[in-house]
Amino acid sequence: MSDDAYDTVGGRGEAAFEVQGSEFIGHARPVDTVDDAEAFVDEIRSEFPDATHNVPAYRVRADPLREYSSDDGEPTGSAGKPMLNVLQMRELENVAVVVTRYYGGTNLGVGGLARSYSQAVKDAVDDAGVVEERPHERVHVVVDYDDSGTVRGIVESAGVEFDADYGERVRIDARVPVEDAPELRDRLRSATSGRVEFDDAEN
Repeated sequence: MSDDAYDTVGGRGEAAFEVQGSEFIGHARPVDTVDDAEAFVDEIRSEFPDATHNVPAYRVRADPLREYSSDDGEPTGSAGKPMLNVLQMRELENVAVVVTRYYGGTNLGVGGLARSYSQAVKDAVDDAGVVEERPHERVHVVVDYDDSGTVRGIVESAGVEFDADYGERVRIDARVPVEDAPELRDRLRSATSGRVEFDDAEN
């Protein structure tokens, strides 16, 4: 996976409209992994269990890029593919979308469905807003309490998202831009005279 910037959605987005009695609700959100994307699809299915269809699509940066869509019972090619096509045309990555449909009694035909599902994705993406993002990685830091204040101060000054867990030792999980991670590790090592440990088995 390259370290260049990419476009994704800035947060959660949602949009709803009706076409000949059928209600379409588009949902979009940024994701970091395929697991995140699948979890979002499951979340929407749980939230709208009585919907006629909950159609998913996502594009996730991996090696190679992972693209997925399903028609979830709609006619082949009428839903998932047009949704994925919107993400491709806008060159969005690390994004998952689900379109919820409540059938209204009128068949829309493959063309009508494709237009409606595409529109729901476009509207949800517009609602979320598109942002430029840089690839991130997780930096897992483990230190003794004596060094925890120093380490936390450095992580805070880096302006990155992090969680701190105070157990027998202090564990800090930070989400850091890939290009900034080596420098952050070096700063933490020198500030603690090498006492900091990095639990990065998963990276």
